[in-house]
Amino acid sequence: MDAQLLKSTFAVVERRAEHAVTYFYSHLFWNNPRVRELFPADMAPQRDRLFAALTHVVTHLEDPGLAEYLGQLGRDHRKFLATPALYSAVGTSLLAAFAHATGAAWTMEAEKAWTEAYGLVADLMQAGAARSADAGQPAWWDADVVRHERYGPDLTLLTLRPRTPFPYLPGQYTSLSTPHVPLVWRTYSLANAPRPDGTVDLHIGRVEGGVMSTALSDRLRTGETVRLSAPSGALTARTPPGKPRTFIAAGTGWAPIRALLEEAAADEPGFEGRLFVVARTREYLYGRADAERLAELIPGLRVTYITAAPRAPRGQATERLFQALRSGVNWSAHDAYLAGPPDFLTQVSAILAALGTDPTRVFHDRLPPVTPVSEPAPTRARSLSERRMARPALQWHNPDARAPRAF
Repeated sequence: MDAQLLKSTFAVVERRAEHAVTYFYSHLFWNNPRVRELFPADMAPQRDRLFAALTHVVTHLEDPGLAEYLGQLGRDHRKFLATPALYSAVGTSLLAAFAHATGAAWTMEAEKAWTEAYGLVADLMQAGAARSADAGQPAWWDADVVRHERYGPDLTLLTLRPRTPFPYLPGQYTSLSTPHVPLVWRTYSLANAPRPDGTVDLHIGRVEGGVMSTALSDRLRTGETVRLSAPSGALTARTPPGKPRTFIAAGTGWAPIRALLEEAAADEPGFEGRLFVVARTREYLYGRADAERLAELIPGLRVTYITAAPRAPRGQATERLFQALRSGVNWSAHDAYLAGPPDFLTQVSAILAALGTDPTRVFHDRLPPVTPVSEPAPTRARSLSERRMARPALQWHNPDARAPRAF
């Protein structure tokens, strides 16, 4: 692939991102009317997810891990019922949208480069999907809701029982879909190590106005059925036996950390470690009972709870965490496992690196950087049409979401 030509062309598209993505879906649905029924009614978040996936691919063209990323993306798209015909239609509409958005910059060389690049992307995604199918992995797992508990207005704990074995590792996440919000999938961390009965826990942070979190919190009931995607994620245990480690969880980031600690309590209860549980206020320390239970099972685990002071800004909790980390010692010997909102992960990773933790031993699920397509990068001027089409900023994922939908 001509990486430089692809990047320079995409830079032009990026300046008209809203226009290009809107044109793409209009072209796709106009020329393939039956494809529209595969997508949710509200397409606004989907437009941002598409552009996030495109941005990730373009910025990682020379990354050796791109093939693995695309293979996993293809595996994940099985739940969207993506077929070879759909891949072909998407490619045609994507090139049409790029040509429309770039104008005179869309040369024969650019069209050839993007045709070849999309062909490779589609091949790698479909190969990933084929490997998943050949391994006997379903496109999704049906799971029954066996427990639905509300913890205050903003948190719901779900326990699900998949109808067929659901293989995963502690620290991974899954996407969930419910008939209450057709065709919409959202990603949540699995909050427990595997159990003999096969059940899994999810912690749902309710976001006001969030279609999925409000449906799961307010309308989902015990006895109903949801769908789970194949598990994914890099926040899995990789520390050699006997090596000290630190766990830091903010908000519903407690879910994957809890799963990792359950695994450690069963496999290596004698390790030395630190656990920091961070919440905006004391009322949001919903995982305290579980943390104390795990501390009893792991005698070498020292637990610190951190919140903001009463009536103080919620950001004070993060500042208090930084102070607690700075008071720690021997950071160079520790592996670190982090879970929480994206900005939190970035800040904590920087602090740990400054304290001497090897950055390659700081583990968390990496979220692709996202600028909503309604808000092009501030360093680039928007066209008149984009300013007219501007809409309120969208958050394309909830705080636990990881993988964008490519189309």
